[in-house]
Amino acid sequence: MRSRNTRRGMAVAAVLVSGGLVLAGCGGSDSEGSNKASGTSPGEGKAECEQLTQFGDLSGKSVKIYTSIVAPEDQPYKDSFKLFTDCTGAKVDYEGSKEFEAQLVVRVKSGNPPDIAFIPQPGLLKTLVQDTGKVVEAPKTVSDNVDEFYGPDWKAYGTVDGKFYAPPLTANVKSFVWYSPKMFAEKGWKVPTTWDEMLQLSDTIAASGMKPWCAGIGSGDATGWPATDWLEDVMLRSAGPDVYDQWVNHDIAFNDPAVVTALDKVGDILKNEDYVNGGFGDSKSIASTEFTDAGLPILDGKCAMHRQASFYAANWPEGTDVSENGDAYAFYLPPMGDEFGSPVLGGGEFVTAFTDSIETQALMTYISGGEWVNEKGKATPNGGFVSANKNLDIANVASPIDKTSVEILQNPDAVFRFDGSDLMPGAVGAGSFWKEMTAWIGENQSTQDTLDNIEASWP
Repeated sequence: MRSRNTRRGMAVAAVLVSGGLVLAGCGGSDSEGSNKASGTSPGEGKAECEQLTQFGDLSGKSVKIYTSIVAPEDQPYKDSFKLFTDCTGAKVDYEGSKEFEAQLVVRVKSGNPPDIAFIPQPGLLKTLVQDTGKVVEAPKTVSDNVDEFYGPDWKAYGTVDGKFYAPPLTANVKSFVWYSPKMFAEKGWKVPTTWDEMLQLSDTIAASGMKPWCAGIGSGDATGWPATDWLEDVMLRSAGPDVYDQWVNHDIAFNDPAVVTALDKVGDILKNEDYVNGGFGDSKSIASTEFTDAGLPILDGKCAMHRQASFYAANWPEGTDVSENGDAYAFYLPPMGDEFGSPVLGGGEFVTAFTDSIETQALMTYISGGEWVNEKGKATPNGGFVSANKNLDIANVASPIDKTSVEILQNPDAVFRFDGSDLMPGAVGAGSFWKEMTAWIGENQSTQDTLDNIEASWP
């Protein structure tokens, strides 16, 4: 997933225009008269359109969305916006691109930005706000929705210097290992519940002649991000949430001994030629294998396990039985001991506006409210959609993995940590971290050199 799975995407912000929608309950300016509601909303009298009728009749208007989410994952998004069109009359012009990371920057600098972009990195959002001054603040309708439907942490991820810019779009839980329940049953293998058990199982599988792991970190301009997820997940397990927070905030150096230990543990799997890379080649092949393809050899019996987020459910071919006893499913990436419990790594995307037009504010209000998440859930029957929105009915979430993920995200007691690279400054989280982890894999660069180089790049 980005496709929705390109779980990283660079984003650039839009023209900063102060003010907001001139409507009851919304503050702002209307210097050009384009932000006033006019006419009777097509959704008037419909309960599901209640929050959108304040925007009036937007027929003839359109909102341009630019994102890294491409086919086949784009169709559920397009379908989820049908209610918005029914309620407002406005259409959504959806454009997904595998070149999103590079092209969005070009488009913004050339004065041709989309109305909205989906940004998966709070750290990059912060960099854009502070370095460009062009990101548009979210209107009050959106801010109020996030207060109502999300926990305070999620609003904080979209806030920079005390100003709220970007409401959540989707979420994901990353601490999963995909496998084939059918294969495990046939081979007599048991799902591991501790890290040591997982390594013992890996040895057993390797001894059988099969590579226990397959992996891929290729993702176009964002190549390398799946390797950063590996390190973050292991940091939570080997060093604990508190040290993880210190690392993400740069309260300890990027090359702190705790990080060296964690990356070496990742290397025990990803650089172990007995373990990888099932179906593709040696360990270096991980760097050139697209992450969207990386888990597929499980279906051919060429590897047994693939660590990837909940959204990977959308990457299995049509007809794959994704279930607890089926062709593919996932188990929780085990903890390394009892000291730090069972921490969960996750991430998400955020909606950032490039204009304060009334139709753009209406769409952001729709996405951030309680209706869109259920429309998106119903529009994603094959699974691969998760949100931390409290109004999401789990009955509208397709797969058991997604349901489990939603329960985790909605549980206030969960030890949840947001993807570290997404919180770091863009130059690191969407730059040197990806690049150096790719060199660590593809060029067999040493752990120390890799972390030293990233530390040296910190702004």
